[in-house]
Amino acid sequence: MALTNLSSTHLTAEQLTAALTALSSLETALAMITVNLSPEDRQKYGSINEQNKLLVNKVSDFRKSQPSLSASEIDWEEFSRDFTSRQNYEGFITRLESLITRLKSAKTLHDFDNYQAALTDYAFTAYKAGTASPGFEVKQNELKQFFGKSLRPDETLPKETP
Repeated sequence: MALTNLSSTHLTAEQLTAALTALSSLETALAMITVNLSPEDRQKYGSINEQNKLLVNKVSDFRKSQPSLSASEIDWEEFSRDFTSRQNYEGFITRLESLITRLKSAKTLHDFDNYQAALTDYAFTAYKAGTASPGFEVKQNELKQFFGKSLRPDETLPKETP
C-alpha cells in the first residue's frame, strides 16, 4: 500500500498572511542594498572563492592588530563597512538558504501526497469507466495523456517513477 498524507500540516490564512507580510517587509528592508547584476557583470566581478576570503580576512586582521602596516591608499573605514556588510549578507544568505531547503522539503511532501491521491483517483476513474458509469470514460481519456502510453485493459495504474 502506498504511503499517503506524509504531511498534514498546512498554514492557516492568518499564518500565510503573516508570512507574506514578513517577506514583503524583508524585501522592503533590503531593497536599497540588493542588486541584480547582469550575467556579464557577474562574470566580471565574480564571487571571491574561499582562498580569497581568507586573504580578505587576514588583511582585516592585520588592519585591526597592526594598522601601521596597512596601505594608506585604502579607505579603511569603507573597507570595514564592506567587511561587516559581507558578513551580515552571508548570515542572511545562510539563513534564507536553510529556510528555502526546509520549504522545498515541505513542498515535496505535499507534492507526493497530491500525486498519490491523483493516482488513486485515476485508478477509481479507470474502474468506474470499466463499469460504464457516466462521465468516467471522458475523464479517463483526459487523464491517460499523462502516462505516456496506452494502458492495456488489465492495467489500471502506471508504474511510478521516483
